[in-house]
Amino acid sequence: MTEFDRRTLLRASLAAGAGAAGGVLLGGASGTAGPATAGWRPAGRPVLTHGVQSGGVSAQSAVVWTRADRPGRMLVEVGRRPDLRDARRLRGPVLDPTGDFTGKVRLRGLPAGERWYYRVRAESLDRPGLCSEPLTGSLRTAPGPRRRRRDIRFVWTGDIAGQGWGIAPDFGGMSIFAAMRATEPDFFLCSGDTVYADNPLTETVPLPDGRIWRNLVTPEKSKVAETLAEFRGQYAYNLLDEHLREFVAEVPQVNQWDDHEVTNNWYPGEVLVDDRYTEKRVDVLAARARQAFDEWLPTPVRGPRYRRLPYGPLLDVFVLDMRTWKDPNDGNTYPDPDRGLLGREQREWLIRELTRSRATWKVIAADLPLGLVVPDGSAQEGVAQGDPGAPAGRELEFAEVLRAAHRAGVTGIFFLTADVHYTAAHHYDPARAAIADFTPFWEFVSGPAHAGAFGPNKLDGTFGPQAVFVNAPPSANTSPAGGFQHFGEVRIDADSGACTVHLRDRTGNSLWSTTLPAPR
Repeated sequence: MTEFDRRTLLRASLAAGAGAAGGVLLGGASGTAGPATAGWRPAGRPVLTHGVQSGGVSAQSAVVWTRADRPGRMLVEVGRRPDLRDARRLRGPVLDPTGDFTGKVRLRGLPAGERWYYRVRAESLDRPGLCSEPLTGSLRTAPGPRRRRRDIRFVWTGDIAGQGWGIAPDFGGMSIFAAMRATEPDFFLCSGDTVYADNPLTETVPLPDGRIWRNLVTPEKSKVAETLAEFRGQYAYNLLDEHLREFVAEVPQVNQWDDHEVTNNWYPGEVLVDDRYTEKRVDVLAARARQAFDEWLPTPVRGPRYRRLPYGPLLDVFVLDMRTWKDPNDGNTYPDPDRGLLGREQREWLIRELTRSRATWKVIAADLPLGLVVPDGSAQEGVAQGDPGAPAGRELEFAEVLRAAHRAGVTGIFFLTADVHYTAAHHYDPARAAIADFTPFWEFVSGPAHAGAFGPNKLDGTFGPQAVFVNAPPSANTSPAGGFQHFGEVRIDADSGACTVHLRDRTGNSLWSTTLPAPR
């Protein structure tokens, strides 16, 4: 791209992309504090009900999202200036009932590594020119592979509004998102459990100290989600929180697909034994949940759930999908390498992309931890099964990945995850392991963002983990009011290439940190 092309980009090269998917009107958020979600009228000025979000950010493009209260045309203005005086307008999709009035616009041809500001409106279909009040946001594109290196900063966590702990204004709402916003990250990685579709809310929950936790409650959050409307209502509910809305308007997202988007510890083909559900076929529930996930989050418009996100010469993020091809939960001790969490195609993709990567740091974003035992009753939900011996079950997949990366001389790998509802730093070393054919690496765990706190879980010794730091609650399902809500922050220094990881509490206080020198 020439310099002239860059200067004239917004005039000549920006393009609008995909629109919304199918559905019905969400009714549960009406009447609660937060964005308006009352029933739409066929005429009149549209209202944007749940803010704006961005995601799918690369060095050249990004996705912008919004939702209206009635049919309308999504309009996006984008420019380099905060006042948007240099902005150009893009015509996006029609927001209508088939997509729950949600829509996305992909901005293409953006210069790498720059801050962009955007403004979103919905235009009435009945009265062209009659638009909603605008909402604004911003995002930064990823650095390009050949651009001058710059510092990188991003945050991660998971587990939002779970175990009966919803939005409680008396306790400050989901204030952890304000703390994450204060770090001014380039992007946010949500390591799964973006919602809790299987955890209904009640209006009040007594706390151990005698106080009362008072939830905002909507109809969709009053029972387990089964219908498409109920799954959509999980995402609409979270966006009632002002801290989350402000955060996602400024910070692009990377969202992982895990279990509570559908139901706890699910796997394909499962049939539930749970009296709360009238629809017990998990595959049916998962299809509805996935549609809601894609409608209500600024996900990439097309492509698989697993993907590599290039972030300049310093960082590649490998986002895994550990749910779509997951085998049934059992004792997890089988010898079959074709079973597991990733599936052969994804596993081969991960090995291939890791060996091709020339980034200083290769982050593997996993929605399940590698070395922690995560029970599902008498079965196993995660990678590990508690046996410190040679790899078996799902460990075989990761032994293959780690071995292939080691033999190819791949350096700079570390894992990020959430899932277990506490924060920890684990160092893995073949000197402590049952196998020796891998390069030492770290796994950093952080969460929950706004859910019950648990842990710590048992470590499986197969890959030689050592718990260097752990911060877990004194009792199971400790409320957000009790603390033990966590997020992690990764900072990569442009000059030295060193990577510093902080494990932070819900106020942003650093509980522990380490600096990893750039691999040679």
